[in-house]
Amino acid sequence: GKELLAKAIHFNSPRKNRPFVVVNCGAIPEALLESELFGHSRGAFTGAYADRKGKIESADTGTVFLDEIGDLAPQTQVKLLRLLQEKEIDKIGVSRPIRVNVRIIAATHRDLERMVREEKFREDLYYRLSVIPIKLPSLSERRNDIPILADFFLKKYAQKFGKELTLDRDVFKVLDVYPWPGNIRELENLMERAAALHEGGMIKVDDLPEDMLNRASKIGPVLLNIPPDGVDLEQVEKDLIREALERSRWNQSRAARFLRITRNTLIYRMQKHGIREPDLV
Repeated sequence: GKELLAKAIHFNSPRKNRPFVVVNCGAIPEALLESELFGHSRGAFTGAYADRKGKIESADTGTVFLDEIGDLAPQTQVKLLRLLQEKEIDKIGVSRPIRVNVRIIAATHRDLERMVREEKFREDLYYRLSVIPIKLPSLSERRNDIPILADFFLKKYAQKFGKELTLDRDVFKVLDVYPWPGNIRELENLMERAAALHEGGMIKVDDLPEDMLNRASKIGPVLLNIPPDGVDLEQVEKDLIREALERSRWNQSRAARFLRITRNTLIYRMQKHGIREPDLV
C-alpha cells in the first residue's frame, strides 16, 4: 500500500513524466546502502571498477521513494539530511558535491518519534521528513475494505489462471477477524494462493491456510470452537491480548478499546502474562 500511494503522488504531480525510483532501505545491506543511494566513482573502494550513479542522482527532477527509512544507519542519515537541507549529495570518491532536484517520499512501519527519543533516529532529519506526514491505516484498521480488495484480487488471479472463482460467505468472516500482520500484500498473496490451488467454483473456509484459521479463531468468537477437554483460560487471555496488540500495531490505547478494558488494565495484564513489544525484547 505504501508504494502504491507514493506512485499516486508522483504520477499525479508535475513530476509525473520524470523518474520514479524506489529504494527499500531495509533490504540493502548497510555497507552497500550509501553507495546505492549516492553512487561512487571508479576506484573509490575495493570493487569500484567504474563510476556509478546512485539512485538519488538517477532520479534527478523526479521522485525517490525511500521505504523503511527507519532502518537507515546513522552515517547515511547524515547524508540524507544534507540532501534535504542543501539539495546536494556527496558521491563516494568525488570531492565536489553534486546538485540534485528530487522529491523525497519516505515511509516506515517503525515509530520514528520513539526512535528519536531513544536516539536511534536523528531528530533534525525526522522534522525535515515530516513536512507533510500521511498516516496510512493498516488493513486491520479499515476492515470495510477487506471484502472489496479480496474480490478484486481473486478476480485478478482467477483471470490469470483461467478459472471461475468466488468466495463463500463464511470466508469473509475469517478475513474480517484475522489481524493481517502483512497488510494488503498478505491479502493479495492469499487470494493468489487460493486461485492457484483451487480447481474452480466456490472457495470455502476449509480451503484457507491452517495457520490463518488458527490465528483467526483466537480473536474471532464466531470461529472459536471449545474442545471437549476445556481450555486454558489464562492462555486464551494471553492470546487475545497479544492478538489485539498486533492488530492495533502495539498501540496500547487502541488495543484496550478493542478489548473493552482500560489502558491501565491492559498494561497490568501485559505485565502479568509477560507480554512485551517485540522491538523491546
